[in-house]
Amino acid sequence: MNRIKEVLEEKGIKQTWLAEKLKKSYNMVNSYVQNRRQPSIEDLNKIANILNVDVKELLVSSKHE
Repeated sequence: MNRIKEVLEEKGIKQTWLAEKLKKSYNMVNSYVQNRRQPSIEDLNKIANILNVDVKELLVSSKHE
């Protein structure tokens, strides 16, 4: 699970813009955003750099508090 959708919404960024910057199809980015598919570590790092966030912000903690 990832938080790409939440981070995009927080920053007011569209999936189409991210797809362009990432050089991926809109469908691929949308599958990441909808958690149907998880990006590779390399792509996760690219997304974090593009969005100017720490890669940890894109990850959902599996710990239950």
